[in-house]
Amino acid sequence: MNNEIPIELNLLIWAAALTIVQMLVSALGSISQIGLTTLAGNRDNLTETTGWASRAQRAHRNMLESIAVFAILVLSANLMNISNDMTVLGAQLFFWGRVAFSIIYLAGIPWVRTAAWGVSLVGLILIFLQLI
Repeated sequence: MNNEIPIELNLLIWAAALTIVQMLVSALGSISQIGLTTLAGNRDNLTETTGWASRAQRAHRNMLESIAVFAILVLSANLMNISNDMTVLGAQLFFWGRVAFSIIYLAGIPWVRTAAWGVSLVGLILIFLQLI
């Protein structure tokens, strides 16, 4: 019996880890600008974050949207026993595109951020095309 985790599932696990890191960076940004005491409260009339903290929040929300689709595709491929060069490439493009997107977004570099997002989208499409 082969207990090796398929590359696609392994990258899904790492994408979850990236999402957790983004959550922590976003939380640290909020704490640094708003304060832990305020954030631990009811958050009524909460002040908006700005700069890198705001970008960290948006990057995290964007990842939450994207990881749901990635998970559906990777788990569907796994259940259908579909794993090939294209699904592996798609998973790699998604993951590394999202890593780049996160860093570039946090740094505040427009257009390059959009290109990294596009790379991750191509990864999703490659996996999807293997399932239909």
